[in-house]
Amino acid sequence: MAAVEFEKHGSLAIITLNRPDARNAVNGDVAQGMEAAIDEIESDANIWAAILTANGKAFCAGADLKEVAAGNGAALSTKKGGFAGLVSRERSKPLIAAITGSALAGGTEIALSCDMIICSEETNFGLPEVKRSLVAAAGGLFRLPRALGMAPALEAILTGDPLPAERAYQLGMVNKVVPTDQVMDEARALADRILANAPLAVQGSLRVARRAFIDEDEALFKAGGKEFAVIAKTEDFKEGPKAFIEKRAPVWKGH
Repeated sequence: MAAVEFEKHGSLAIITLNRPDARNAVNGDVAQGMEAAIDEIESDANIWAAILTANGKAFCAGADLKEVAAGNGAALSTKKGGFAGLVSRERSKPLIAAITGSALAGGTEIALSCDMIICSEETNFGLPEVKRSLVAAAGGLFRLPRALGMAPALEAILTGDPLPAERAYQLGMVNKVVPTDQVMDEARALADRILANAPLAVQGSLRVARRAFIDEDEALFKAGGKEFAVIAKTEDFKEGPKAFIEKRAPVWKGH
């Protein structure tokens, strides 16, 4: 049984964590499987967006502490992607987290590594590492303040207490909170809205938007201009206005 499953549905890829008996805790197989899935997405020009979800009652419980205790902690990261083969991975295409159940510790850090989040009403996020004299070193300590704002993020980080789905939504970390049985449908509906757009324009816009809380305005203006210049040389750049004038849906080629 693969620890990470990969499917392709047209221009959409679906990655599924598949260690339900271990609450999808990250071990070496998960990290390698995730890296392979992202490699496939990045190398396939016909994949324009992806969803990350999980089998079982929990999205991800973070690191597999049995593996860590056995001295296999290094296997939980990859050279390209860091923890879970994902958290520090450079990606060009939108990744939506579709979360049912809890996403704690490294599970929250995996969720924050995605570009958008759809979760269930029962989902809890959180970085409980301080309760075990640990540090959330897979991106949570800086991505959570960006997602929530500093004050609520510090409350979550320094207390280690759970962050309920509705609170995460109110603070802007989550795109939508829905009943458990609707999570995947909502994630696919969001993906479909993205897939309706020109893929290279989506990717270029995503690259700039990701830097919004990191770079200064001057650098961001330059980055936006650079992305526009690249898009202006593509067939899709011509197709957008043409379809508008002809009053029809555009047919994107991705080049």
